[in-house]
Amino acid sequence: MPAPRKPSPPAKHAAKSDKRASAQLHPRNRHQGRYDLSALCASEPGLKEFLVQTAHGLSVDFANPAAVFMLNRAILQADYGVQNWSVLEGQLCPAIPGRADYLHHLADLLSDSHGGRLPAANGIQVLDIGTGSSLIYPLLGSADYGWQFVATDINPASLAHASVLLSQNPSHASRIALRQQPDPGAIFKNILQQGEWFDVTLCNPPFHRSPQEAAAGSERKWRQLGKASAAPKKQAAQSAVLNFGGKDAELWCPGGELAFILQMMDESALFPAHCYWYSSLVAKAEHLPALKARLKQLKVQDWREIAMGQGNKQSRLLAWTFLTPAQQSSWKKLRWNQR
Repeated sequence: MPAPRKPSPPAKHAAKSDKRASAQLHPRNRHQGRYDLSALCASEPGLKEFLVQTAHGLSVDFANPAAVFMLNRAILQADYGVQNWSVLEGQLCPAIPGRADYLHHLADLLSDSHGGRLPAANGIQVLDIGTGSSLIYPLLGSADYGWQFVATDINPASLAHASVLLSQNPSHASRIALRQQPDPGAIFKNILQQGEWFDVTLCNPPFHRSPQEAAAGSERKWRQLGKASAAPKKQAAQSAVLNFGGKDAELWCPGGELAFILQMMDESALFPAHCYWYSSLVAKAEHLPALKARLKQLKVQDWREIAMGQGNKQSRLLAWTFLTPAQQSSWKKLRWNQR
């Protein structure tokens, strides 16, 4: 596996909020423009059978889940040195460019906190909440930055699958530890341990409030792809309840995204000195006022809203810290000494 890339200087964040004028990938993201399908097919020949001819040239059949999976497998092998990647059947197959963007923006955040330079790669400790069977954030972060990860999940089957991935990728495995959350109703409790320290946490929280809402969301995606389901809505919702299995927690939780992130904020306040930057993706902009109000109630020392985007899809990450200026200064000195 090639050594982690040395990032170019990060873009500065505006105070509190950095909102890009247009939805674009981060400048350091490897996936600018169209995919090099020839190179990807050379890396993963199985991708060839999923290519389709469009008005814009050769492309991947993005309406076919098997095609999206094979594209991810090819990208991870060709660009990140990840061998034999897979996910548990029925679980989410993540869009790699967007996942990579989250990590690049977190790198900028750490750099901003470190005098404009990234701290030493092998000193950065990252906590991934809800890693899933794909293990996508730790694998990308290991390849691009050489960071150390603790990857957590409530699903033992997901972690067992992630363990197999690590056994097949020893270079990444040396940087990634797996940890199960024994309480499905907890986030940081039981995970953050006495004397443990992380530079940043990340999370792609469950989006929907119920299996039925998740099924409706899936139906909308199919219609956008021109593949509307022939099943009645009630049947689709029932199918979602029966077939989500291990991906329940990936797609929905009581109260949806807003409730999950509010709980994350409340629990982070119980461990103010265990992490510099807590963070989460926020898919719905209408949730931001309530989330920012909670941060104010919790009396955080600093917070950042950072805009993210890919094509027509816009999102943002929200990061917050409880560290006092003196504690932040101590962190900076520690990280400088590790270079």
